[in-house]
Amino acid sequence: MNRRVWLYGGVAAAAGLSGAGWSWWRSRAAPVADDSGDAAQAINVWDLRFERPEGGEEVVVAALRGKPLLLNFWATWCPPCIKEMPLLDQFQRDHAAQGWQVLGLAVDSPTPVREYLARLPMGFAIGLAGVDGVDVSRSLGNRNGTLPFTVVFDKSGAVVQRKMGSVHPEDLLAWARDHS
Repeated sequence: MNRRVWLYGGVAAAAGLSGAGWSWWRSRAAPVADDSGDAAQAINVWDLRFERPEGGEEVVVAALRGKPLLLNFWATWCPPCIKEMPLLDQFQRDHAAQGWQVLGLAVDSPTPVREYLARLPMGFAIGLAGVDGVDVSRSLGNRNGTLPFTVVFDKSGAVVQRKMGSVHPEDLLAWARDHS
């Protein structure tokens, strides 16, 4: 019996160390943006283009430069993402006159995004980022690929805020106040 306990304990310890090592390696390997604003240029975020769910012209991120931008990574299978979408839509309506723009990048398949937007249209641009959106979000500081993930750029294109998890009305009000 004592031998079995040692065996199970050894296997558990080895598994724990392996998991910790894997986690350390992934966090070390993931590009992490700094707060200097250079992250956008490092991944060429301003050169990115995304198909729109409704078709037509692509979302060209460079066209959004020069005004404050709230970039939100979301997916239809993510309950907190779905919950915050109407809040982001309201933020766009309330702050468009101050130049604010919102871009939602769907880290999802096109069909569920189209179905969701058919039920609940948004007044801001949505781009279909697919799985590549995870890499973009990681390059902007989202080490674990957490959704939702929001990045705020100022008028000059510098990253000024990052938020992992759901945004709240007080976050949006502070960002609008501090970066308009």
